Amino acid sequence: MRSAVMFGDRMSQRQESGNDNRRHTGTRGESLAARVLKKNGYKIIEQNYRSKLGEIDIIARDGGVLAFVEVKARRTDRFGDPKWAVTRQKQRKISMVALDYLKRTGQIEKKARFDVVAIRLLPGQPNVEIIRNAFELAY
Repeated sequence: MRSAVMFGDRMSQRQESGNDNRRHTGTRGESLAARVLKKNGYKIIEQNYRSKLGEIDIIARDGGVLAFVEVKARRTDRFGDPKWAVTRQKQRKISMVALDYLKRTGQIEKKARFDVVAIRLLPGQPNVEIIRNAFELAY
């Protein structure tokens, strides 16, 4: 009985460590994405916008358009290009949160789009790709 608990504790520590690494990668990616977006003329309005429906990583203005930005960062290519991680299900979730944001802020008539920032945090210089208008409103 005691060994099962010990094993469970080890698994928990390993999982927490993995979660910490993913959280660190995500935080690093979002910070880098915000800097690159600013350099490309975006004005950051909010980061990590949360509602009861979910979260949007970055909300920014690009010219006269409101951009809802999903950031995907990877430390390896093991799971493929990060831009492909924005699945149809994730697009629906982001769309619902974006619509909620537009309603709450009285901007429902504003032009808006969905962008993705795909980041590869490989050794050396990180590779950052901004994909404007990455997907349409999904619901």
